[in-house]
Amino acid sequence: MKHVIPVSPSFQPPIRNENKLKLGLFGPNCSGGLAPTTVPERWRNTWENNLALARMADDAGLEFLLPIARWIGYGGKTDFHGSVLDSMTWAAGLLASTKHINIFATVHTAVHHPVVIAKQIATLDQIGNGRVGLNVVVGWNPPEFQALGISLPVDRTSRYTLGQEWLDIVVKLWYGPGPFDWNGQHYQLQRVYSEPRPIVSPIPIFNAAISAEGREFAIRNAEYLFTAAIDLRTAREDIRALKANADKLGRRAGALTFCYVVCRPSAKEATEYHRYYAQQHTDHDAVDRLIDTMLPHSKTLPATVQAIIRNNFAGGHGGRALIGDPDMVADGLEAISATGFDGTTLAFVDYAGEFPYFRDEVIPRLERRGLRRPFRPHIDGNSAAAATRQCATYQTA
Repeated sequence: MKHVIPVSPSFQPPIRNENKLKLGLFGPNCSGGLAPTTVPERWRNTWENNLALARMADDAGLEFLLPIARWIGYGGKTDFHGSVLDSMTWAAGLLASTKHINIFATVHTAVHHPVVIAKQIATLDQIGNGRVGLNVVVGWNPPEFQALGISLPVDRTSRYTLGQEWLDIVVKLWYGPGPFDWNGQHYQLQRVYSEPRPIVSPIPIFNAAISAEGREFAIRNAEYLFTAAIDLRTAREDIRALKANADKLGRRAGALTFCYVVCRPSAKEATEYHRYYAQQHTDHDAVDRLIDTMLPHSKTLPATVQAIIRNNFAGGHGGRALIGDPDMVADGLEAISATGFDGTTLAFVDYAGEFPYFRDEVIPRLERRGLRRPFRPHIDGNSAAAATRQCATYQTA
């Protein structure tokens, strides 16, 4: 099935701007952010903190904010991710309180009904005047679905079959004629339609995938695929394959990764702080559960590999580490761009406390290296029509 999606003629959101390296903040709606640590300055995910952070990111010209959708935390001394602001209502509040930045909502296809989500996202797009994005999650950890009384398909193929049907319905509600009937494997709908429609066409879609089935889903449906950047040589080949396969479908698919940042005036200070929060004050039980959930077979790996994995998860949820002075952090981001990534998310132990230093010291270095241009709030976000045209065809299985 192929839907030809109308392209908005003028305004396009920041995620489609001309910056070579796009930047976003990941997970501030969760208690602890991405760092399972017991240090007292760890992130507090209050609405006040999220609002202040969003306005900082908006004023700094970052492209997006990305939340995590959770219902069950990882426990431990800090009850890591035990408190999570709802992704959809979080996005609504931030879209109403910012001016330029893309705000994404994270949605699980096995949990949320597609007709409800189609209307909610279109409403958010009106609230933000065309700045909403949709982060689609097709599978997650069983305990959360058990808590919700939902049976997640056991095999990966079935999960992605459900996810594809779910997204086909959402996209048809946004851009297709209606009302319409739908008689699928998972959904049977009669005379369904959704108004209002989104302001921006197409709505930016993110998807994270590791498996072959997941990457095929992302290539068909997502504007950007999230993938790890643990080994940059492997990531380079993965990105080349991703973009080549997208080209075969007539689509433009970008690649994003995720990082955590410890940036201080000196490398010594950064290294010492990383040791302080990620080793000396690790929430060990939370890290154990996090690794068991994300990498259930990791205990079969060599001990040296397990140690690296544990260090990365204790530091920042398994993301790529950017630790050092501003030049070193800029070097790390430049290496990510040179690998072929179009951008990355960022996380900090204390987002609001640490982001201003990154903004003042690292972003200007990225600008001087040609990875980003100085933020122009009245211009950025409107010059991406060419890139948008390339992704205006939505290809389904």
